[in-house]
Amino acid sequence: MPDRQRADARRNYARILAVAEAEVAAHGAGASLEQIARTAEVGSATVRRHFPTRRALLEAVSRERIEALAARAHDLTGRDDSRDALLEWLGEVVAYCVSARGLAAALAYDGVEPDPVHENSCSAALEEAAGPLLRRAARDGAVATGVTVSDLITLAVGIVLATEHHPDPAARADRLFRLAVAGLSPRG
Repeated sequence: MPDRQRADARRNYARILAVAEAEVAAHGAGASLEQIARTAEVGSATVRRHFPTRRALLEAVSRERIEALAARAHDLTGRDDSRDALLEWLGEVVAYCVSARGLAAALAYDGVEPDPVHENSCSAALEEAAGPLLRRAARDGAVATGVTVSDLITLAVGIVLATEHHPDPAARADRLFRLAVAGLSPRG
């Protein structure tokens, strides 16, 4: 009987995750957990057992995207121009967050002290993957001392969340990202 329960739990998880992906794509990070449960034909308690927090659900929905962004950071690490490589990756984070509803919320820091239960695994994965990009850019003098990957992710998330209701969120987010990179003052 325990093997059957595990198989049922795995099927429920897969069904809930598939429904959650569709709901988050349609409604963003605020997708209704109750609607997810109804559509997946499971109880709300089952959804909460698999995903005890909204963040856990968003992280699961975003896992493949995070893995792709992490792989991209690894690909760019060996590039000749470390500044361009870092900015290309960060621009892709912004663009990906604009196109993948819920991803920015999954990356957002929610003020909870990091611990094994509340750690933001999406941001942690990107911080680890982009660390070599940033360290190389800092070593080359292309990034100010003290800038962290966490700072860069927070900047990207802020831009995406600030533009998500704009008529053309991708163009607006890209403009704000470029403005943040260039700075406010013209070069003299």
